[in-house]
Amino acid sequence: MEISPDNLIFWQWKFIKINATIAFTWLVMILLVVVSWMITRNLKVKPPISPWQNCLEIIIDTINQQIREVSQQEPNQYLPFVGTLFLFIAVANILTIVPGYQVPTGSLSTTAALALSVFVAVPLFGILNRGLLGYLRNYIQPTPLMLPFNIISEFSRTLALAVRLFGNIMSGSMLVAILLSLVPLFFPIIIRLLGLLIGIIQAYIFAILAMVYIASATRAYRGR
Repeated sequence: MEISPDNLIFWQWKFIKINATIAFTWLVMILLVVVSWMITRNLKVKPPISPWQNCLEIIIDTINQQIREVSQQEPNQYLPFVGTLFLFIAVANILTIVPGYQVPTGSLSTTAALALSVFVAVPLFGILNRGLLGYLRNYIQPTPLMLPFNIISEFSRTLALAVRLFGNIMSGSMLVAILLSLVPLFFPIIIRLLGLLIGIIQAYIFAILAMVYIASATRAYRGR
């Protein structure tokens, strides 16, 4: 069993290679696009409503509620970004039940890319909501002496996002690999099911932390 999907190479030509991380990342993205298209192509307002539409509405309502609670703002402008983060990570982790599948979030390159997307989104939403000067004023609050510390904080929390998600997914994969070699029957199945739950929780935590960072950039400083 390959612990890191980066080590599993499917195709290579000179310096160009497609490993499991790239392949299964695209698989998750294609799956999300296809399923979303199939569910939303015949949306209905009145019954009968398909179970898939009901499920999608529950997911969207739940994400909207979480965004509203965290940011104290209307969730419409944040839903596409935060919702996509959650769905991608959750689906990527859930698919571990498929034999031969390598979870892309078990690669530091994937988690780093997700964290970098948050790193870019935070100032974009901040500038969009408060203007350039209003957003930059965050870095000198509550005092200009905090400027270097606030800048360091921007980079450190991005690193923390990437490493937290990578570490939790990798630890689960390593545990399953060890148990498969020691107890190859039922116990690894229980650990795998527990890993699915942890994978969903990690998707939730990542999305919530992303929203917390965005909310801190879009709300005016209220301290005195």
